[in-house]
Amino acid sequence: MDLASIAVALPGVSRIAWAQSYPIRPVRWIVASSPGGVTDIVARVVGQRLSERLGQPFVIENRAGAAGNIGTEAAVRAGPDGYTLLQINAANAINATLYQNLKFNIVRDIAPIAGVVRVPGVLALHPSITVNDVSGLISYAKSNPGRLNMGTGGVGSVQHAYGELFKMLAGVDLLHVPYRGGAPALTALLSGQVHVMFSPIAEVIESVKSGKVRALAVTTAMRLDLLPDTPAVAEQLPGYEASGWQGVGAPKNTPAQVIDILSTAITAATDDPTIRSRLADLGGVPLSLGPTDFGRLLADETDKWGRVVKFAGMKAE
Repeated sequence: MDLASIAVALPGVSRIAWAQSYPIRPVRWIVASSPGGVTDIVARVVGQRLSERLGQPFVIENRAGAAGNIGTEAAVRAGPDGYTLLQINAANAINATLYQNLKFNIVRDIAPIAGVVRVPGVLALHPSITVNDVSGLISYAKSNPGRLNMGTGGVGSVQHAYGELFKMLAGVDLLHVPYRGGAPALTALLSGQVHVMFSPIAEVIESVKSGKVRALAVTTAMRLDLLPDTPAVAEQLPGYEASGWQGVGAPKNTPAQVIDILSTAITAATDDPTIRSRLADLGGVPLSLGPTDFGRLLADETDKWGRVVKFAGMKAE
């Protein structure tokens, strides 16, 4: 090889050597929500295992605000060097259409690294609604348009999106009653102020077990081990599937070698029985997806929830 060829090759060799030594300093992991929620806990559980495996701290940075858009934009604008990560979830897919003037495109501007967990939902009813199954609920709603109140954690929340998907596929009218978060919406369901709620399982499971609310169906495509006798909505409403999910991404143009290192480490973490047990405690099921498959999920979910947002005429508050 002549000197000119060596000179051309050196930057590439240097870049590969740098990537192979990654990480050499702490990694910032942006969670675009407040501390203590499921998204935050999942990031901390997996981040701790990555710290142990890769030998550098993975430091969680909570950047809440604007339904997650502030933290997401901070990650998008960070340098693509592998030292800024973003915890991605279903809210990012909903926000892509809900918010008209975002300064980023989640599919285009974030490099997918790995899926971490899927969080099922439950179609929960107040005990005063005595229908026996999803078909019965649909029939009741059609016979009593606008009389069933549907509680949610606010416009554009996952509870809202799940409910609007149900309305779209079933052709029913449920009166949307938004609250400032899932907890007050559940309180309203417990008191009978609202009759129906599509809730992440972690938020409602204890109320289901105590008999304070009824789990009519689960929102995943298949039944869950946690509620084996509870059917899936899709068993009587074909095509319905709605679940939360979380994964990890980085700014676009992050080196492929770094993406591979992180993806391998995250997959190893979610395959660990201790981590799987911790995710199960949060109502989650491990979602072991590499960069390509997680990127496909993100794109598909962004398209799916975009159609629901448009159907419902959702407007960001």
